[in-house]
Amino acid sequence: MSEQLRERGRPRQFDPETALDLAMPLFRERGYHGASISELSEAMQLTAGSIYKAFHDKRGLFLQVFARYTSLRNQALRERLAAHRDGREKIAELLCFYLESASGIEGLRGCLVVSGAIELQQLDAELSALVKEALKRNQRLLVQLIEQGQQDGSINAQHDAEALSGVLFCLVQGMRVAGKSGEIPASDRLIVTALRLLD
Repeated sequence: MSEQLRERGRPRQFDPETALDLAMPLFRERGYHGASISELSEAMQLTAGSIYKAFHDKRGLFLQVFARYTSLRNQALRERLAAHRDGREKIAELLCFYLESASGIEGLRGCLVVSGAIELQQLDAELSALVKEALKRNQRLLVQLIEQGQQDGSINAQHDAEALSGVLFCLVQGMRVAGKSGEIPASDRLIVTALRLLD
């Protein structure tokens, strides 16, 4: 019996990145407040004690999951954009990236940034600030791509880059919200229609 108790109390060894990746879908599907420690424990295949020892509390776990989520997403998007030459092509690829992210199981799981913007706005100043910075980073990227397109001639130089980036920003964030509900209207024509804004 004493041997069993020692075994039960022994901390489990695990890879932190793997643990974060296992927690990520649950936070995306349920939100910060909706994901319980018992559910996270099951998803991560760790005891609650191991989670608390490694991440201190659910908030600490969410902070690391959020950082990894945004890092992986940003890296994947950068790699896709790097394969295209001009600003218009890069914006088209960005819209494809968001549309794919908002479709199927990925869409139903949802976006940690969008859900965080809705859920954490009034509840946690530090988490809310991280979400706001991620959103600002997304909009700054859109401005940069529009300005690049205006310089290389693929986007109409008469457009107000800030205003146009705002329209596209609302579009891509709206895709994630619509994807969470399981349906994006006219998804097969959405990107072609959106690109006309650049003419």
